[in-house]
This record gives sequence, structure tokens and C-alpha cells, in this order.
Amino acid sequence: MADEKLTQIYIMGKAYDVPVGVTIMDAMEYAGYRFIRGAGCRSGFCGACGTVYRKAGEYRLEFVLACQEMVEEGMHLTQLPFTPAPRSDYTLAELDPSENVLLQHYPEIARCVSCNTCTKACPQEIEVMDYIQAALRGDVAKVAELSFDCIACGLCAMRCPADIKHYHVGQMGRRLHGVADLATPEHLTARIAQLDGGAFDGEMETLASASLADLKAKYAERVIEKVQEPEVATEEVAT
Repeated sequence: MADEKLTQIYIMGKAYDVPVGVTIMDAMEYAGYRFIRGAGCRSGFCGACGTVYRKAGEYRLEFVLACQEMVEEGMHLTQLPFTPAPRSDYTLAELDPSENVLLQHYPEIARCVSCNTCTKACPQEIEVMDYIQAALRGDVAKVAELSFDCIACGLCAMRCPADIKHYHVGQMGRRLHGVADLATPEHLTARIAQLDGGAFDGEMETLASASLADLKAKYAERVIEKVQEPEVATEEVAT
């Protein structure tokens, strides 16, 4: 549109005029970039679109998700869709949660200097430093609680001066907590029994043998459960 308001940003060092009020991801597509990787849910849940930018005239680097952050005039940005972070190999059934296995598998957490940079980098506003401190104490339940909303985008690990791989620590903590501290839900046990009994074998065979056209039609006809909106009390105003 001719009257569309534009702002200038820099992608990989090249200037582009993009619409005001769109996300970094939308702006990059507007500029002609095609996402082969570094894009997943597009809604802030998968953590695939880690992005680094610096605004004109500022020294500080910002670490965000491209699907969440809105463009600003003079942004210089680049995408970092993958964070190289080695994950410890382990078998949950062989671990003893009474020992501090988090420290054993991720000894680098002992290097934490409590700078809180990881927390400041988190787009989910998770108290990352706090769950790393809990991991140091061997408090698996606290690690699981505080890291529950982690989407493993890796932005915390990029900023950490101690080279801690926080999101792997949190993931291990949640797994340990689930195995050692939580009872198996009854509905899960019932569903596993259904699967073992072949309750859904017929449906799976039907889907596996269906044509692409039939699958597309079935997908289009699917029933999506709607979330019931809460009733909002209205107050009558006397006139």
C-alpha cells in the first residue's frame, strides 16, 4: 500500500524498509527472506527463532525471539536459530535422585557467579539463575518448578559468562522430578492400556492407507475444541 508507514532496519548488514508494527520474523519475510530453518510455531513456544540485534547508537546487544519482538527503527539484526550446547548422556532409570546428579552431569553449574545475565536474556521471563542455584543445591523439585516454561531457545546459554547450558540442566531436572517424585497419572495409565490393547489400531490403519486428498479433507473437517471464554460481569450505569 502506498500509504503504508515504513521503518528502516538492517538484516545481515543490509538496509531494508519494512512496515511499522510487525514482528522481526514478519519483517524479514517482507524483506524477501524465506525461513528454511529458524522458524517453527511462530508463536513463542518452540524457541527456534533466536535473534540478536543492536539498536542504532546503543552498545548493548539484545537477545530475543523473532516471532515475539516488534521491529524498531535502526535495528541491526541477525538470526541465531541454533545454539551449540552439548547435552549430557544419561539413562533416567539408572540415576539416583538422592545424589546431586545434576551437578555430576553438568559440573559447569558450579561456575555460576550469580550475575543473573541468563535471567535477563530469557524471553519467557524465567528465573533461570534461581533454578541453576537450586540445581547446585540438588533441589530437583525446585529446578523443575522454575524451569517449567523453558522452550530451550538457548538465549541464556549465549549470554552466560560461565558457559552453563541452563536449558539442558532444567530439562534433566524436570525429567528427574517426573520419574522420582511424581506418581503416574491414572489417565495416562488408562491410555497406555488402550494403546497396548489395540484400541486405536483400526483408525491408524485407515489413516495410513488413505490418499493425500482424503487426508487433506479429513484435516479440513476436523473438530477443534473451542476454549470457553470466561463470563465478564458488566455493570449497568444509571443515566
